[in-house]
Amino acid sequence: MTSMGSTRPHWVIRGVTVLGDHQLRLLFEDGTVGDVSFADYIWRGILEPLRDPKRFAKVTLKYGTLYWEQDDLDLPPEPLYEAARAHQLVPASAAA
Repeated sequence: MTSMGSTRPHWVIRGVTVLGDHQLRLLFEDGTVGDVSFADYIWRGILEPLRDPKRFAKVTLKYGTLYWEQDDLDLPPEPLYEAARAHQLVPASAAA
């Protein structure tokens, strides 16, 4: 039996890799790995600086979510989890 609060939510981001202009591969707490494209995202308001692909590529992780230190911006992980699941990578062992 685990005590309450000892497990992390499945949507916590554990890893991020920049694949290209506004495209990321995300690894989540539950092992889900998926590619998320922001190519069609409309960058407005405080997120407008991320329109620049070079600036977007400076993404890091902070507290289990995507974070851009230069702009002190983050994105909530829950919708990113759903987007990654929609474009989930299947492990080679599972494809066999």
